[in-house]
Amino acid sequence: MAQDPDCIFCKLANGEIPTSMVYEDDTVAAFEDANPQAPVHVLVVPKEHYANFVDGVPGDVLQAMEHGVAEVARIKGLDRGFRVIMNTGAAAGQTVMHLHMHVLGGMDMSEGMIP
Repeated sequence: MAQDPDCIFCKLANGEIPTSMVYEDDTVAAFEDANPQAPVHVLVVPKEHYANFVDGVPGDVLQAMEHGVAEVARIKGLDRGFRVIMNTGAAAGQTVMHLHMHVLGGMDMSEGMIP
């Protein structure tokens, strides 16, 4: 499994740094965002390092991420709805260059891009 030894998300996803884990399986980890933008703000990340969505991510990893999002929604009780955001590149707001999905919920959201 390829990892970046300097990547904080690699370290969080693989248990090298303690975090508030919401869901975990062999491929992905989901943990609370350190700077939440909504009452529920969880990051779903692959345990293997990919810089972003267009970094040759295998389909089975993307499928595992989708399953992780569904599990986070179930665990957090987001049955009324939630938002999933994936930034790609610094100009889009990606601050950690490790593929991740933001799961935002627990409140009514407007039609804008961010809660």
